[in-house]
Amino acid sequence: MGRLFYLSQSLSPVKCAHFDAKQCLSCRHIQTPLAEQLTAKSAVLRQLLHGLPVQEWLAPVGGPENGFRNKAKMVVLGAAHQPILGIVSPSGEPVSLCDCQLYPDDMQQLLHRLQLFVRQAGIPPYRVDKQKGELKFILLTRSRVRGEYMLRFVLRSTDAIARIERELPALLSEYPQIKVVSVNLQPVHMAILEGDTEMFLTEATRLEERFNDVPLSIRPKSFFQTHPMVAEKLYQTAREWTAELAPQSIWDLFCGVGGFGLHCASGDIALTGIEIEPEAIACAKQSAEAMGLEKVQFTALDSTEFASGKQAQDKPDLIIVNPPRRGIGQSLCHSLSEFAPKAILYSSCNPHTLASDLRQIKGYHITKVQLFDMFPHTDHFEVLTLLVKDV
Repeated sequence: MGRLFYLSQSLSPVKCAHFDAKQCLSCRHIQTPLAEQLTAKSAVLRQLLHGLPVQEWLAPVGGPENGFRNKAKMVVLGAAHQPILGIVSPSGEPVSLCDCQLYPDDMQQLLHRLQLFVRQAGIPPYRVDKQKGELKFILLTRSRVRGEYMLRFVLRSTDAIARIERELPALLSEYPQIKVVSVNLQPVHMAILEGDTEMFLTEATRLEERFNDVPLSIRPKSFFQTHPMVAEKLYQTAREWTAELAPQSIWDLFCGVGGFGLHCASGDIALTGIEIEPEAIACAKQSAEAMGLEKVQFTALDSTEFASGKQAQDKPDLIIVNPPRRGIGQSLCHSLSEFAPKAILYSSCNPHTLASDLRQIKGYHITKVQLFDMFPHTDHFEVLTLLVKDV
């Protein structure tokens, strides 16, 4: 397997009072040293890909074990006079996670301030059991390159917006790093994270981020990696593998805000990015323009339908796929096998569906596999796989 690649050198387990008290068990392996976690994940990956010939297993990539996460999804609990941002514990008690060690120190401080903000605004937390209240979630995203924030309030209705607007000037004066503020309306009486309607309370509507030399944008509903340090290495690795292939044309399916495609493209490469979320496509277009890329086309479409409607003569040299946890599925596996591009670069956040998909793609051999530990202390991880067409 080779030596492990780390962005940090800590070999001791992280101490978490919430885990010790059995209040939050999300980081189920937090008491295991990071090196041991990565070894265990590597063994799981090898077992899942057992029987699939792999030409080269590259050393797994790890990163910081705390202070790395750039997005907080907080359930708003308690009462208007004593709100709690966090989760419901396994025993049913509300637990504040404003001091969760996964977040950088400045993010923890802001989360504590937001807990106070909710109290000052007098916004009643939503109760699923009683179907009463207004504020369901607070979603906070941090840009690592500038230390700026996007703050989203998920409300049941518009009734509490005036209270937010009343207290917002003081908050923005105290925390000028907050650049984007919005209200998301989620009227359904269920624990669904967000709804379709987004209302901005600031002029800015997106955060600026940068991985390596690629400018990226974060919008409310566009997917973005939650571990910037490891994500940066993931994108750079994809760029290096692509450069070795020297493609003239690339499809980037499930492209999100364009992280993979924009890293792998250049002025001489024709790039087509496909993503079903229009907000993400808008961000990708803006980034391509900022980079001066002209042979680029980003379109809001379903990736599987896009590929199934293409003819073999339209095939690119390289197809990049970065699907959600469900994988790319039988239909797209069949389309890729039929198109038979020179290479397929598959980035997966679910090694189980990855293993299933790899067994359905025909006419290719796996040349490289590398694990990226995007989710320390959990069973989850990212995998980058390069498939090259059989001669």
